Amino acid sequence: MTHTLHRIGSWDDLAGDYVFLMMPSKGINVQGSGEKLRTFLQIALQHNPVSIGDARKGNAYHQGGIDNLLANVEDQAVVHAVFDNKETVVEVLKELVKADLGMSVVVSGIAAEVHEACHAAGLTRHTVEHSLGRWGRTDKLPPREILEITNMCGHSMVPAQLVHKMIEDVKAGRRTAAAAAAELAKPCMCGIFNTERAARLLTALAARF
Repeated sequence: MTHTLHRIGSWDDLAGDYVFLMMPSKGINVQGSGEKLRTFLQIALQHNPVSIGDARKGNAYHQGGIDNLLANVEDQAVVHAVFDNKETVVEVLKELVKADLGMSVVVSGIAAEVHEACHAAGLTRHTVEHSLGRWGRTDKLPPREILEITNMCGHSMVPAQLVHKMIEDVKAGRRTAAAAAAELAKPCMCGIFNTERAARLLTALAARF
């Protein structure tokens, strides 16, 4: 799964952005996986995630709340949780080791930071995937400071124009940065949009423009 790999930003900024993904393996352990995936989300919720989501059914906003999201998890789902600090990542990894759910777990973030988190949790990484960047007519893309926000939705569901609108709203005092970030998160159906990070970026951009 590569939709969580395209986040860009400074080291300090990305050090507050970690995405967990859990999914079954097709033809191997799909049957009965829904309850295990739900357990993963329940573990995540005990550690105050920035966001959670289900790629098949949508984020909490789309499903009408966390309770509905949990109730609707099915076999074959791909579920996510976003955290804003490495210490919490370590604790969640430790709990997942104890739970032994038998599902594939991917943690996206700065590779060195994820490596340290895995080591602290007593784990050895199985595989490392890196984004090779953006290719082709990159001149058609929005500026980097906008991509830092839009790329937090790996399926490009957060449009650049909406980001510009939210920057204007924050600058004019029509919305708080937190409210603007929450609005941007709504179209990200997988639930991997980091609203805490987005609020920081929006605040900085509103001060610049």
